[in-house]
Amino acid sequence: MKTLYFITGSQDLYGEDTLRQVAVDSKEMAGFLNENLKGASVLWQPTVRSGEEAEDLLVRASSDKNCIGVIVWMHTFSPAKMWIKGLQKLCKPLLHLHTQFNRALPYKTIDMDFMNLNQSAHGDREFGFICTRLGLPREVVAGYYKNESVKKRINRFADVARAIDYSHNLRVAMFGNNMRDVAVTDGDRVESEIRYGWNVNYYGIGELVELANGVTEEEISAKLSEYHEKYEMNTDCSESVEEQAKYEVALDKFIAAERIGAFTDTFQDLYGLKQLPGIAVQNIMAKGIGFGPEGDYKTSALMAVLCKMAEGRNGATAFLEDYTYDLTEGEELELASHMLEVSPVFAADKPKIEVHHLGIGGKEPPARLVFDGIAGKGIAVSMVDMGTHFRLICADIELIKQPKEMPKLPVARVMWKILPDFASGTEQWIYAGGAHHAVISTALDVEDIRLYAKLTDTELVCIGF
Repeated sequence: MKTLYFITGSQDLYGEDTLRQVAVDSKEMAGFLNENLKGASVLWQPTVRSGEEAEDLLVRASSDKNCIGVIVWMHTFSPAKMWIKGLQKLCKPLLHLHTQFNRALPYKTIDMDFMNLNQSAHGDREFGFICTRLGLPREVVAGYYKNESVKKRINRFADVARAIDYSHNLRVAMFGNNMRDVAVTDGDRVESEIRYGWNVNYYGIGELVELANGVTEEEISAKLSEYHEKYEMNTDCSESVEEQAKYEVALDKFIAAERIGAFTDTFQDLYGLKQLPGIAVQNIMAKGIGFGPEGDYKTSALMAVLCKMAEGRNGATAFLEDYTYDLTEGEELELASHMLEVSPVFAADKPKIEVHHLGIGGKEPPARLVFDGIAGKGIAVSMVDMGTHFRLICADIELIKQPKEMPKLPVARVMWKILPDFASGTEQWIYAGGAHHAVISTALDVEDIRLYAKLTDTELVCIGF
């Protein structure tokens, strides 16, 4: 499991007795947090008493590949100039925990020894100033460390820090390039790697074709058994389903060999494939692998990162596309879908495997999963490249059960209301430059996205919150 360093600040001014007590208290706090954190383990560190110790420890945290972030707390007063060099070299997410070891004051017995030992109100303000002076993006959490609200926020930090750590090692494959003449799905791949760590590279579709041609009958049979177990077969076109099974086996091999966490394809580059990948992509998305259609690498990578952030939580997270509306006044709804690639994590019931003609791409009718979507509170998150910087747009949405059957629509569908209402929500999305591709999540909320944006220094526009 990934770790968070728990770092306690003090100084030599108060003597060895005080420092021994600081160590005892901080170990107990770190142990408590470790037992109550779900997304990472908490690793206690020796008390920092000098600039050299602060620098050594923060440099070690930065170079430790298993460390995803640091939690820093001042038990006593700790002069902040001694933290400057270490903080300047820190490259992991920082949580400043403003708390105390004791919950309440011992009113009848409090003396100067107690005051000198328990100076978080004093020391954390000093530490906070130097972080602000240095312009460090960080999360500040104030309150008694055993309070449920504080534990919840620290757990959120662990989830976001884990996602950022994953992001820095994310490899994204593009089969083909961006859809011709489309603007919003394009972006600066070099800047993506500089800022987020996304290593985005082009791969010829021929590499996937070669892998697909080498898939064995036994491998196809095993994949078909999985499909029959998970989904309802609603087609007699077995060859089409087998073709998709072959694509998924090939993609699984490619993902493993190239250490890929997210990928894209495009219907404009399918040379050598009989079908546009349908079930293959849908099934892979359900495993938490990011996907973006038409070469949309930003949505693909963002999906992978947000899936990592949502690990261990209830809910669904995956790519979806704004498709069409019901504009009945006062009851406006959006129907989100795609040509094929809607993740079954959004399925309200057992998905059906169906084969239908696809009027785009010029290939054979592909097999795909068809289902109605889940209901519940959610968010829609889009990333766009503004030329000078990246921007995240996060909208408050309510997923709903579709009001009527759609017997002739041969794709999966998810319906929602954008909040606070259709006109203002949609207009704000368009003003912000939000794309028609987004990552939808019922597992995450706007506070997760706010924290991610803050810790990655990304502009964020929130809609409906």
